[in-house]
Amino acid sequence: MAKRNVEILVGLFVVLGLLALVFVSLKAANLTSFGNGATYTLAARFDNIGGLKPRAPVRSAGVVVGRVTRIALDPKTFQGVVTLEVNQGFQFPKDTSAKILTAGLLGDQYIGLEPGGEEKNLGAGDTITQTQSAVVLENLISQFLFSKAAEAGAGDGAGKPAADAGTRK
Repeated sequence: MAKRNVEILVGLFVVLGLLALVFVSLKAANLTSFGNGATYTLAARFDNIGGLKPRAPVRSAGVVVGRVTRIALDPKTFQGVVTLEVNQGFQFPKDTSAKILTAGLLGDQYIGLEPGGEEKNLGAGDTITQTQSAVVLENLISQFLFSKAAEAGAGDGAGKPAADAGTRK
């Protein structure tokens, strides 16, 4: 009888472990919010969306206020059009700005909303006009390398500027 009780406890432990694994998997995939709360749709246009993905969080002051639902390319302006679903409980002024930010140094990207000061609020279907595109790490590195190469090419090869090259004795 004692052996059977041990087997039941081990079985319960395995089931709890599997439930914990499912929970962690859903949390990692940003699928833990199953709520069907009322939302409204906003759009924002960006020159570069970087690695932003659908279901990415929309945050304001670090608080998740919505999700990215769709990302498309406008064939006329060649800008990325991001559709956001914002929880009805959060109303933002018409002059709110949207930025694509990164969680940590190499983390996932999300939309950050920074409220403005206007009295009228954004409504369903409105477009956020003030946007800042994603900072792409590869572009920053290449700009840094090109500027260093240009500085080195302007010198005399010994690390000194060309103006100092003729004054050596």
